[in-house]
Amino acid sequence: MFSRFSSFGRQSTLSEQPPAYTPGDFSIDDYTPMKVICIGAGFSGILSAIRFQQRMTNIDFKIYEKADGVGGTWRLNRYPGLACDIPSHCYQYSFEDQSQWSGLFSTGPEILANMERIVDKYKVRKYMHFNHELTHAKYDEAAGTWTVRIKHEGTEFEDTCDVLLLCIGSLSRWHWPEIEGLREFQGRLVHSAQWDVGGGAWEEGVKDWGDKTVGIIGNGSSGVQIAAALHPKIKKMVTYSRSRTWICPSFGVGKMLEGLGRDPTDTDSVFTKEERDRLKDPEVFRKFRHAIEHEMNSFHSLIIRDSETQKVSRKLFEDNMKKDTARKPELYGQIVPDWAVFCRRLTPCAGYLEALSAENTTYETTPIQRITPKGVELTDGRHDDLDVLVCATGFDVSYHYPFDVIGRGGRTLNERWKPHAEAYLSLCVDEFPNLFLMYGPGSGTNTASILVVLENQAEYIVKAVRKMQSERLKSVEVKREAVKDWSEHMGAYFPKTVYTDSCHSWYKAPDGRVVGLYPGSALHCVRAFANPRWEDYDYERVDKTSNRLYWLGSGQTENERTQTGDLAWYLNNVDVPPIPE
Repeated sequence: MFSRFSSFGRQSTLSEQPPAYTPGDFSIDDYTPMKVICIGAGFSGILSAIRFQQRMTNIDFKIYEKADGVGGTWRLNRYPGLACDIPSHCYQYSFEDQSQWSGLFSTGPEILANMERIVDKYKVRKYMHFNHELTHAKYDEAAGTWTVRIKHEGTEFEDTCDVLLLCIGSLSRWHWPEIEGLREFQGRLVHSAQWDVGGGAWEEGVKDWGDKTVGIIGNGSSGVQIAAALHPKIKKMVTYSRSRTWICPSFGVGKMLEGLGRDPTDTDSVFTKEERDRLKDPEVFRKFRHAIEHEMNSFHSLIIRDSETQKVSRKLFEDNMKKDTARKPELYGQIVPDWAVFCRRLTPCAGYLEALSAENTTYETTPIQRITPKGVELTDGRHDDLDVLVCATGFDVSYHYPFDVIGRGGRTLNERWKPHAEAYLSLCVDEFPNLFLMYGPGSGTNTASILVVLENQAEYIVKAVRKMQSERLKSVEVKREAVKDWSEHMGAYFPKTVYTDSCHSWYKAPDGRVVGLYPGSALHCVRAFANPRWEDYDYERVDKTSNRLYWLGSGQTENERTQTGDLAWYLNNVDVPPIPE
């Protein structure tokens, strides 16, 4: 492909020959400086900082984070019962072992503390600028750079970069429910993602709620965790649920803990001191973690419609929910869905069904008409007096950002993503050169750890930026045809799964199309991202030459030119092939 910056006049004649090609006067590995700006300091941003620091030289890396510290959704959320919904030993980077979790499903504060520890261990806090919020980003086609506008302490400033990396995730923009009269409520109003009750542990903040009647709107992951944790602390609870939901039994817990000598019938997910002490042994922990991740990666068939595994799991869920609602048999008929298990995200939550079955709890399925100063009015005219109203109503998962990202040609990313978001391999979008996404549309997983996907996204993006740097590229932009093919593949893949059932889920666009999930397993993602298809991209070169191999330079490396460093580095860490038996 010819560079847009090459000058070509009229067709040459014998007397007007183009100038002879001259190789560049630079070493092949004398890499030009590059600047990457990352937005967000959650798991994706932290991982990006670690990998860019590790794998690239002559790189200026910077993170802008709107919160006052690292953690993303794990800093934002502080609600009662907040915990990991998969085994914690899967919910950590592959290269960073943490063996001392309090249980199989660690608490939110534990996860945040571990993220803080990793940031300091790998010394990447120096790249981070907190309380810095992105308000605008625009691509400069002539320069091949992004200009971002950042708000900090009430003022805005601009910064520029060669590559813009959005690590803002799917679950970071919380919102109040659109219910009439919400702001008129005179009791205590809190949101699951803005739990501002007390400055310390949540238990301290609710210590005086023993005589309170608490309403909880929502039965998603935050709603069920809040209800289970809060119920023993209050006088009465009313849960408002607009839809049914599957409640995950503690299946697999005993099997996962067998390696620690646990009785396989024991479903208590909390570790004993003896079990944690055993896991301090690196070899014991290595085997334990490997066994759990193996188990988690065996669940993919659960999401295939009408698979035998799906049928077995549904029966298991039904039996467990019937047992746990035995005190209120009518509850079973109110809560069990007619759509498939795993249609929406599951949350292991011991104690939720027990809390709903308690005498001081009302499970309300009648729709809410309005919020009044004293409580909640239902569509049938009944009224619940409340002291506290908790909105566990989630996040804006539309992928329509509250700021403009303007690409080549002047179109915003929000405009590009109508009627629904799409990104090639979940990573990039045509019309937006030098822009990459982590945990964007098409990233999510449901039967394994999202961190497996994030790690492979980070490796792919680093490879792309290294390609830009080593081949002296001004821009990298995915082809429109490649994005269309990816969207076609997603559209054809998901109908064979349970995700297209009638459940309400953040995985879906308003038209029912699945946009939030990766079309395959986490292991499939690892294979798909391993070897990028560079032919799916268009490129512009920095140098004004028509020769695509100008980046080969002067024919030597920088170590040779300067006579410094290791001139036999290829003998380090040699990949020695095994001898066949």
